[in-house]
Amino acid sequence: MNALLAFVKREPVLLAAALAAVVSCFFVPPDAAYLGYLDFRTLALLYALMTVVAGLRKAGVFSSLARALLRRAKTVRSVGALLVGLCFFCSLCITNDVALLTFVPFAVEVLRHAGGPKTVTLRVVLLQTVAANLGSMLTPVGNPQNLHLYSFYQYSLPGFLRTVLPVWLLSLALLSVCCLFLPRAAVGDGGEAPDGEGVRTSAVWVYGLLFVVCLATVLRVLPWTVMLAVLFAVLLGFDRRTLLDADFFLLLTFCAFFVFAGNLARIPAVDGLLQTLLAGRTYLTAVLASQVISNVPAAILLSGFTTDANGLLLGVNVGGLGTPIASLASLIGFKLYSASENARKGRFLLEFLALNLLLLGLLSAFVLLFPIPGGLSSTP
Repeated sequence: MNALLAFVKREPVLLAAALAAVVSCFFVPPDAAYLGYLDFRTLALLYALMTVVAGLRKAGVFSSLARALLRRAKTVRSVGALLVGLCFFCSLCITNDVALLTFVPFAVEVLRHAGGPKTVTLRVVLLQTVAANLGSMLTPVGNPQNLHLYSFYQYSLPGFLRTVLPVWLLSLALLSVCCLFLPRAAVGDGGEAPDGEGVRTSAVWVYGLLFVVCLATVLRVLPWTVMLAVLFAVLLGFDRRTLLDADFFLLLTFCAFFVFAGNLARIPAVDGLLQTLLAGRTYLTAVLASQVISNVPAAILLSGFTTDANGLLLGVNVGGLGTPIASLASLIGFKLYSASENARKGRFLLEFLALNLLLLGLLSAFVLLFPIPGGLSSTP
């Protein structure tokens, strides 16, 4: 029973997705069309990227990068800004949730050594969570919803970048301003970044080349089947245990959402309602849907009902701000902070909501008041 309760607490999104999928099956009984619901290319890419990033993390790449950057920091503010910057820029290629899993525990340990006010850890982790959500929007591999939409709408890389780059740059500017409010206290005597294992050069080469293979598949140079074959062939001989390091519960969550979204599209009343809501309001609908069901399922669900690819892309990325459930990465950030020493969970949630709603309002005003060329078009 305790194990079951622990699983429920650990994977609430998976259970909610599975329940939604099962309920939808009563309205659309299972048939051969169910196989068409699953986007196998997205699932394969997500698995491959999670596996490669897990290998790079075990090889010591990210901790080594963090230690090298932090050796240059002289004040608590500069330490915090570097930790936030790590999440923002690394999320471009290792996804927002992996960036948080990698750098939040490291940040907690570094800030414990660096000294400064007790609220510093809370605010740095809060900014890291926001940074991971916003930084990841720039690339197709930055987060799961981008990976799905890039594939679903057959985006070109220039078209994708043209849509998200202005909002990404504004996000960087806003986060930089937020970092200015961190204290300027000097780093204490214990401010040296904690030691870690050295980098395994051979592993870096192997996983670096596999990451290139994944990117080639994202850019449609290689079929996803070839990518998976290469991944398994290499890792079965080099490091087979890493093949099991991917988050399989996240893959199951995606499968459940695919079934749920596919069934909704076959219910006439729901189909008509969603098309009415999305007509001319794709961005706002995506933002609001993300607040309730999270941005990944919102992307999967709404993509079947609109041709406004760019409005949906911006909506689910900016919509990752707001409530704690608007992005799965936000829940990860909160869980990691809650496990730290002297965590102040209530204050974290209050400051989380205040900052997220402020940034959500500012970025949404930018998108709606200053339309990006091609950013809210009716075609990809």
